[in-house]
Amino acid sequence: MILLPIFALLALIVIAAIAVLNTLTFPRLRPVQPDDSPAVSLLVPARNEAGVIGPTVARLLAQNYPNFEVILLDDHSTDGTAAIARQAAGADPRLRILDGQPLPAGWLGKNWACRQLAQAATGDWLIFTDADVHWSPPALSALLAQARSTRADLLAVWPTQRTVTWGERLVVPLMALAVWGYLPLPLVHHSPFTAFAAANGQCLAFRREAYTRIGGHEPVRANVLEDVTLARRIKAAGLRLRLVDAAGLIACRMYPDWPSVLSGYAKNILAGYGNSVALLLLAALFHWLIFVLPWLWLAFCWLTPALPGWPGWPLALIGLGLGVRLLTAAATGQRLLDGLLLPVSVLLMSRIAAQAVWWHYRYGGPRWKGRTIVARGAPG
Repeated sequence: MILLPIFALLALIVIAAIAVLNTLTFPRLRPVQPDDSPAVSLLVPARNEAGVIGPTVARLLAQNYPNFEVILLDDHSTDGTAAIARQAAGADPRLRILDGQPLPAGWLGKNWACRQLAQAATGDWLIFTDADVHWSPPALSALLAQARSTRADLLAVWPTQRTVTWGERLVVPLMALAVWGYLPLPLVHHSPFTAFAAANGQCLAFRREAYTRIGGHEPVRANVLEDVTLARRIKAAGLRLRLVDAAGLIACRMYPDWPSVLSGYAKNILAGYGNSVALLLLAALFHWLIFVLPWLWLAFCWLTPALPGWPGWPLALIGLGLGVRLLTAAATGQRLLDGLLLPVSVLLMSRIAAQAVWWHYRYGGPRWKGRTIVARGAPG
């Protein structure tokens, strides 16, 4: 029985060490101008984004970078997304709006939209950004300066996550915990191993030649985790993958309430484990072991004080777990006090995992915006 707490303690020590390393080394965007101004295409796939697209387009067009275009693809929206985008742009000629073509067999909707956007783009840099991502005026200049200084072929930007409701606040920051705590940044940047790759599809900046070299979105056409797979393909091709924290210059409110948090995370979580229900279950058990069970153990010790010395173990595990959660929250601009509810966050993630498994067996894939995310004509 003692082996489980020893395993949990060692695992948390490793996670904490990685989190400290990444906090010290993770680069952050700074509001500076690049040395030169290559042409940039800001590419926005949009499907039923009427609630956010107006401010997004206005902010993109307000960038202080001198040489860019904005191309928005309206993916068969039914809520007037394109009309709102045009109104927000006024007569600004830098905005182009494309009507999405019918979804071909074997493609997922977002990947097909990104493929069409890339084909229409004229820039030397292709920056894919989601419709709910907010750019401050110096953001594009800062991004290009970072990309040029690091000679990145793919600069994977991690927007600052804005959270309001409790569902958002307890779940969305776990994305930062996973990246900052589990993925050593020096191995992401400098090792050839594709396992050490990460990206956030909210903002991906490709050098055009690199995007073309890896085949663009064609090889990931049926992949719900296309962002991470594209990053792995960059590394596999011997190209430079670089990560950067947006540090508030680029921000995103992913989901406005618990139902959308549940659906949004459930559509990706199983794919993150190779669509293996068994691996997802093992991961859930692991996170219960290191983040939830120590609290139950401590409660048991409190109820049975006749066991001297035992509270030290659960207190050590709880302290390390909370330390990692609070450190990654501080590093990514999240609320510190929310980290004290880490066991609740793990319970909510378990609920999300259960939803993903239900969709997997009930529909054959996750559901999002009225679609079951299984590429038509794709295997499985």
